[in-house]
Amino acid sequence: MNKISHRKSPIDDISLIDAHYQSFAFKRHYHLDYHVGLITQGQQQYFYNGSKHIAGAGQLVIMPPDEIHDGQPNEQTGYQVKVFSITPDWLSQQADGVSGKGHYSFPQNKIADHTLFQQLTLLHQQLDNPLVSQLAKDSLPIESFSYLLTHYGQVREANVTALGSKDLAQLRDYVMAHLDQKISLEQLSSLCDLSPSQLLRQFKKATGMTPYAWLARLRLEHAMSLLKAGYTSTEVAYHVGFYDQAHFAHAFKQTFGVAPSHIK
Repeated sequence: MNKISHRKSPIDDISLIDAHYQSFAFKRHYHLDYHVGLITQGQQQYFYNGSKHIAGAGQLVIMPPDEIHDGQPNEQTGYQVKVFSITPDWLSQQADGVSGKGHYSFPQNKIADHTLFQQLTLLHQQLDNPLVSQLAKDSLPIESFSYLLTHYGQVREANVTALGSKDLAQLRDYVMAHLDQKISLEQLSSLCDLSPSQLLRQFKKATGMTPYAWLARLRLEHAMSLLKAGYTSTEVAYHVGFYDQAHFAHAFKQTFGVAPSHIK
């Protein structure tokens, strides 16, 4: 049986996930945040950066924003994982404090480091513990993720994915500003000074997803952040462009494995 818990932490830019995925499989998708997963039991199989990977108990898996990947159990018993969902702005602030450069990448997306694994597992528990002081909760994530950045991060230039006269980040900014509206391929291709067929080909080649699948995921990722911010499911469905509440709830559960009403 799949058991999944999404919730806010005392740090606005960090959310927590605890999950036992026994049969749930993630289709190819992306996140708006960094996801740092701690495999505590079993094995996860996933496709990332052109190849298949398997992560087992005691390993960290890092998924940067906008990187296409999937995920499923590698064994019938499934796998258990604790996840930090971290906004890019917060991690960039920590990177800037470490090196003076806000843009970082992680050459290893899978890390076996017992000390770091234990440190982050404890942090995940501490952020949930009401007996831990707010000052400690403010400080401990900075210490832990600064260690991750200094030992496994690498300074890089900001990624730019060109799409005609625009890039993917500019396209996303436009879509985010119109997320509650109907968005057509004609609109997006005109914005990029491309024909619809040119945009379709370039987009799929650059991202591995169709514009429709990419937009659907963007709507649901933003829906998750709004639910965590305290909006009701009905309000969120409207804000992200779903005009049928039942359709929104179904799409959300299919994507995240949990109903919108269970997000804290």
